[in-house]
Amino acid sequence: MLLTKSPQGQPPAPNLPHQYSCEVYLMLRLTPAEVLCGTLSHWCSLSCSSAKMPGSVPASGEATWPKDVGIIALEVYFPAQYIDQEELEQYDGVAAGKYTVGLGQARMGFCSDREDINSLCLTVVQQLMEKNCLSYNSIGRLEVGTETIIDKSKSVKTVLMQLFEESGNTDVEGVDNTNACYGGTAALFNAVNWVESSSWDGRYALVVAGDIAVYATGSARPTGGAGAVAMLVGPNAPLAFDRGLRGTHMQHAYDFYKPDMVSEYPVVDGKLSIQCYLSALDRCYTVYRNKIHAQWQKEGIDRRFDLEDFGYMIFHSPYCKLVQKSLARLVLNDFLSDPSPNTESGIFSGLEAFREVKPEETYFDRDVEKAFMKASADMFDRKTKASLLISNQNGNMYTPSVYGCLASVVAQHTPQQLSGQRVGVFSYGSGFAATLYSIRVTQDATPGSALDKLVASLSDLRARLDSRKKVSPGVFADIMKLREETHHLANYTPKGTMNDLFPGTWYLTHVDEKHRRQYARRSLDEYGPLEAGLVSTTAEHIHSPAKKMPRIPGNSTSPEMVTVSNGEH
Repeated sequence: MLLTKSPQGQPPAPNLPHQYSCEVYLMLRLTPAEVLCGTLSHWCSLSCSSAKMPGSVPASGEATWPKDVGIIALEVYFPAQYIDQEELEQYDGVAAGKYTVGLGQARMGFCSDREDINSLCLTVVQQLMEKNCLSYNSIGRLEVGTETIIDKSKSVKTVLMQLFEESGNTDVEGVDNTNACYGGTAALFNAVNWVESSSWDGRYALVVAGDIAVYATGSARPTGGAGAVAMLVGPNAPLAFDRGLRGTHMQHAYDFYKPDMVSEYPVVDGKLSIQCYLSALDRCYTVYRNKIHAQWQKEGIDRRFDLEDFGYMIFHSPYCKLVQKSLARLVLNDFLSDPSPNTESGIFSGLEAFREVKPEETYFDRDVEKAFMKASADMFDRKTKASLLISNQNGNMYTPSVYGCLASVVAQHTPQQLSGQRVGVFSYGSGFAATLYSIRVTQDATPGSALDKLVASLSDLRARLDSRKKVSPGVFADIMKLREETHHLANYTPKGTMNDLFPGTWYLTHVDEKHRRQYARRSLDEYGPLEAGLVSTTAEHIHSPAKKMPRIPGNSTSPEMVTVSNGEH
């Protein structure tokens, strides 16, 4: 989409190339509800005609810079089996509470050899599209963030494009983003920046963050996990990004990295990793505060920003106890930056002894840590604890981790509780890269609003976590050994069962002699047979927004096996 300068200082007006005249121009004149499913018969012939979501450009067709760009819809996927951390403590022969109290973890989700990064992302994308009645034609950019690499050249994004085949939509920008746990945030920023740029063509962006976090036997293994998050990005979003409010810190360090190209396991310097995480948090928070102070000064607001200005504060969560320490760290930052803190009462009560400490000397200072964790305990309960539901129950998902925290907050509050709140988000990836930014929740919490629908879509989150199957530590160890031995094999058929997968889950069926991977999808009917994927290589391609979204094959006693693969060059 080309933008031309308009008179009288008005926002740019679109100058659409000829090839967009039948599709994008039509989309620019549709209402948000019409862009999605069922409202116009020529747009998509889906049964969920009542679905309405925000997005696209104004119905009047008058081009304006997009307003309130952010997250419109959000979906989470995690594996259907988990290991109990207390049982793992006993199995590993460590002190009781080392994983549960020391790390703050209760359960850890994991994948068998039936799931890989491609299948995780296929599952979460299709779940988001189906749950929100979205046409694949409404997506103009697809960004993936992951550090789970199974191919050094072919992106996960290209595998996901198979879901778009029946729609005929191949005009989808974006590829994969890689930098440890920061890749999902990089993908999200790319999507937001695209919608706010002259490149935007009026369609939604879709962001996928997914990873399988596994470690060799030892002290790091209980900090694993697996999962994926998909986010729909566009204007008029219930979770809108605060423009101009990002504090970023980038630096070189070997704190966590994966130099062995044939192993899933990372090399970890645990102490350095914690130091990098906390130092990045300090610096990102400082930059963020400076930027919001500058904004407030322009608006005539004369006061200091502190943590109470966040309704909720969420963090990348390698393990829950580090998140609790991180919130305490931000309270330390507020305390040291305040020219005259009240140490007689309030949150800084009794902390005068720490007035002269230097942040860079306190990363492992137990006295400072203990004092500020105590001071921030109430704030943690109010602003951060709810965000740790998925982290506590499923473990570290790497790139999706902080967005699983966001989903946890949304899932456990009402639209009225969330309405108007500012959410602080700290994303960290080893190596290292970090950003602290904020999201503003819409004021509209009325029934049927975008926020109401977002909350409703995640309302089953705890139930889904509770519906998983618990696996014994011995079986878990065997599955990890199998993954270690087979995850990069060619001409391999996975041995894991499909029966324990959630309905609608994509899974790996075979890796051929050229390392080409094939996948199938479990039926959405949990009592029905396992069915093959929904994308056929012989599907007719009709390049029109009228083409409906891919559908799931009907149940039968002998379903035809249709698979998708990761293709070849």
